[in-house]
Amino acid sequence: MTGKVYLVGAGPGDPELLTLKALRILREADVIFHDDLVSPEILRLVPPEVRVSSVGKRCGRKSVTQAEINSRMIAAAQQGLTVLRLKAGDPGIFGRGGEEIEALVDADVEFEIVPGVTSACAAAASAGISLTHRRSSSSVLFLTGHTSAARTENQWPELNSGGIPDAATLVIYMPGPDYAQLRDRLRAAGVKGDTPCLLVSSASTGSAGTHSATVDKLAELAITPAPNILLVGDVTRAAREAAGAALHQSVPWQQSPLEDRIRPLTV
Repeated sequence: MTGKVYLVGAGPGDPELLTLKALRILREADVIFHDDLVSPEILRLVPPEVRVSSVGKRCGRKSVTQAEINSRMIAAAQQGLTVLRLKAGDPGIFGRGGEEIEALVDADVEFEIVPGVTSACAAAASAGISLTHRRSSSSVLFLTGHTSAARTENQWPELNSGGIPDAATLVIYMPGPDYAQLRDRLRAAGVKGDTPCLLVSSASTGSAGTHSATVDKLAELAITPAPNILLVGDVTRAAREAAGAALHQSVPWQQSPLEDRIRPLTV
């Protein structure tokens, strides 16, 4: 008997940003393999009888290899279990979801993808801005600052020919702590030095923070702990105007017993 694997996005950290489907699967799963960045508040929603394993990887240290994660998911599903692969953000955006899908297909294991709120949207929301604007940004480009060990060339080739359009927003996931190098990569890709940008840390959580700069001034920003995301483009100018506005301040998650938090799903 073969079970099923759910590749589920846990969102950026705030448990209230989980989808109803994600929460249902979280309650019904037999075993959960979760990323390191899945918040403790979300993990506290897991029923006590569910087997939970952290398979998190962060830049610079890896507790479990990707091959081992794939092997564990497949082995559990082949035992007939319902497997939840819980990933921070959205499973299809810079989360190695593609590699896990390939492994499941090769093993002939049934799977389903459940999207989650990605960090780009959460970062913009934390800053009180929109990623697009009819007057200043008509496109959004997702990039990653983390490069594969097997690839050393510039992985932003789409920016090298003529630079980015004026009406565009760049979203850089996992920008890393070397902001000087990030500045140099953006400049080499054709981004103007006076382009405004916004570094957002721990988006959607109680410790969220935003730091404004221009591309040329990126190296002057203080290093903040991960997770971080960098927004680059004219839309970030509005963050200064929105700073301190009550409109975009999140209501803190109120801790309460598990059944109180999930009771609405049983209605």
